[in-house]
Amino acid sequence: MEELDFQLVKRPGIGDEGKRIRVRANFFEVTRMQREDFSHYDVTTIPKVPQRLNRKVFDRFVEQNRYGVLRDARPVFDGRANMFAHKPLRFESDSFDVELEEEGTPVSRTRPPQSFRIRIKKTRDIVVRDLFQFLNARGDMTNNCLMAITGMDIIISHKISAKFPTVRRSFYNPQVKKSLGGGLEAYQGYYQSARPTMSGRMMINVDLSATAFYESGPLIDIVVKLLKNIRTLNELRRGLSTNDRHKVEDFIRGLKIKDNHRTGTGRKFKVEGLTPTPASHTTFDRGDGSEIDVKTYFQNAYNIRLSYPSLPCVVVRGNVYLPMEVCDIVPEQRYMRKLNKEQTDVMMNFTRQNPSNRANKIQDGLKLLNYRENEHLQQFGMSISDEMAVVNARILPTPTIEYRQSTRQFRVEPKNGVWNLRDKTLAMGATLGSWSVLAFLDEDTLPKPVIEKFLVEFTNTCHNTGMNIITKKPPIMHANPQGNIEQSLKLAWINAGNAAKSKPQLILCILPSKGQELYAEIKRVSDTIIGVPTQCIQREYLKDPKVQYCANVCLKINVKLGGMNSSLLSKHIKFVDDEPTILIGADVSHPAPGDKESPSYAALCGSIDSKASRYAATIRVQTRRYEIIVDLGNMVKELLKVFYQSCGHKPRRIIFYRDGVSEGQFNHVLKNELNAIRSACQALGADYKPTITFIVVQKRHHTRFFPMEKQNSDFKSGNCLPGTVVEEGITHPFEFDFYLLSHPGLLGTSRPTHYHVLYDKNGFDANSLQTLSYNLCYLYVRCTRAVSLVPPVYYAHLVTNRAKLHSYKESNGEITSKVVKEDLKKVMYFA
Repeated sequence: MEELDFQLVKRPGIGDEGKRIRVRANFFEVTRMQREDFSHYDVTTIPKVPQRLNRKVFDRFVEQNRYGVLRDARPVFDGRANMFAHKPLRFESDSFDVELEEEGTPVSRTRPPQSFRIRIKKTRDIVVRDLFQFLNARGDMTNNCLMAITGMDIIISHKISAKFPTVRRSFYNPQVKKSLGGGLEAYQGYYQSARPTMSGRMMINVDLSATAFYESGPLIDIVVKLLKNIRTLNELRRGLSTNDRHKVEDFIRGLKIKDNHRTGTGRKFKVEGLTPTPASHTTFDRGDGSEIDVKTYFQNAYNIRLSYPSLPCVVVRGNVYLPMEVCDIVPEQRYMRKLNKEQTDVMMNFTRQNPSNRANKIQDGLKLLNYRENEHLQQFGMSISDEMAVVNARILPTPTIEYRQSTRQFRVEPKNGVWNLRDKTLAMGATLGSWSVLAFLDEDTLPKPVIEKFLVEFTNTCHNTGMNIITKKPPIMHANPQGNIEQSLKLAWINAGNAAKSKPQLILCILPSKGQELYAEIKRVSDTIIGVPTQCIQREYLKDPKVQYCANVCLKINVKLGGMNSSLLSKHIKFVDDEPTILIGADVSHPAPGDKESPSYAALCGSIDSKASRYAATIRVQTRRYEIIVDLGNMVKELLKVFYQSCGHKPRRIIFYRDGVSEGQFNHVLKNELNAIRSACQALGADYKPTITFIVVQKRHHTRFFPMEKQNSDFKSGNCLPGTVVEEGITHPFEFDFYLLSHPGLLGTSRPTHYHVLYDKNGFDANSLQTLSYNLCYLYVRCTRAVSLVPPVYYAHLVTNRAKLHSYKESNGEITSKVVKEDLKKVMYFA
């Protein structure tokens, strides 16, 4: 196979398509930078301590040595190992002893200060000239550049990180918080990051940020908040059930607590677990061979009569037991696990800010950061503007959507990214003849006549929208949602086939609520065992069936049966329409934080027609948290074969949109995955060499845009209009990237999608790739709105989420993942 050039693509020029406007971006220019080289040191603290304490130890070291070996330098530190100084430091010894008094310890109390040793070793001088060469497109991203940018990140965060809890590039203010319920609360904070941009400038990206922390305070108060079946402290007197004890133990294991039964600040401990017995029955050896229970010990030793002797004890340091009521949770401990749905909703409402509010809060954050009076910035010769950057942008023209030509309004020009199905017929309506309805409710709760009434409205809407509904009255069954779901679905499948005398096409499932467990089991069985599409709807929508709701369900069912909902005018998708072209979206989904068992899932979705409207999917289970798609070659082969079966020829061009890759992984992912794509093509024919474009799609970033004129904003949400593209001012100094805001904002401030072209043999210029990517966002099959990122990637997200539902835990604890049935892989079963 020919040697591939892995040099990332250079920007092919600036686009000029669309209406030119200006927008504000949450970037602040570094107006002055140190031109002299600065020095990088490696710091080791003995004993090893958490990051927050490590910063305190370091600050104490600076305080002790500032006018000595540091020669008035104010070095900065990341809390782990990296220290930067604005000039070389000369140490006679590389080892320093530091003593740190515990905060808040009363003078009357004699507790010796903690002793630490800091070792400092110089690693290199950072040649700043390399960074200026890179910023002005006269040099590559060298290690010097990377370290200079890392240094800037640490310079801007050093001072603020000493005051507030910090997570990577974000710091959080405990004074601005919101209860999430269940013993958790959200802190609002700010993200800041140094970014190299065009025109030879460094910028600081500043944005709002929020994350979850454990509530601090008495442990027993938190237990009441955690357990839904206990409403008051008084109810704790009866003790905890086994299930509740396990729930509390799981919640507090690893947490830092301090005791509150002695005078002073209390000793700090790390929770190892809970005792299986209550304090009144938990005993320990007094040291003389006799045993005493914890309740009696606290009465004798501290004259404390426990109010909750029926509660278990907190286990700390192996065999040290503390009654729950003498424990307080230490403040500012971050919650690392996944929030439940209710907590996620509260978090979303807490963080959601409309554009003008968000812009104002970012400016408030700038006051808190106070770059102007930061002595560390001054020492490194840095000045940062307090005005948001104003950058050039364009609003790309809206594409025209096509429906079936027999329709009265078969062409539609969306307004502000939105349109509707009124007077329109699906481009290619599927035929539905063999199907059944399965209600996971008893007949008293949901009588048959109510379902039949809904089916009349539903089938009429599907018919009017362009589907061919042969069977208007499918068989109806009721089933127990706690019963054998697999058996119920199989019976519904048999009933559908028997009634229509043909192979079943669909099971319409009516769910009692939004419960995830029932939905997950339905999808596991239908996708991997029976091999028939299912459409789930909730019972609440049956009472008064709305045409709009029925039409949205129809959109999903049509593509699940192989139909096509809409397409774009050929001129709006010219690149795909001109020559056989496959669009592939790729995503790798990793387990939630705290999940130490589940694997990662890789998914590809590939277009299978010249309209880029219909897609096929393929999934693989792979090693947890591994980012490279391991079996990419075979997955691409599968999609190329389906494309060939559908179109009658191989694609001559491949556009590969890859989600979830961070900048530090660009070269690694490109080299591995581009080789795999080329190998897949060669396996289908030695002379088969389609031209490939490889684009990384990023949504996890902190770039936001704020419109400057009312006529260029969405009057409902205040966001920039769909089609707003930014490729100047805040983008890469010379590589081919752009930000595209393609969807109409609903709530909060819209997040643009960042597209970064790593490899391109299709000769795209800025206009053609930006316009194609934007126009594709109008082809998402599940709604009549433009979406925030190109559909193939959106579908790959859906597929990885669905793949998680196909997995289940065996009795031995191992996780097994089932494979999707072959028939379903060629249709959009995941829609």
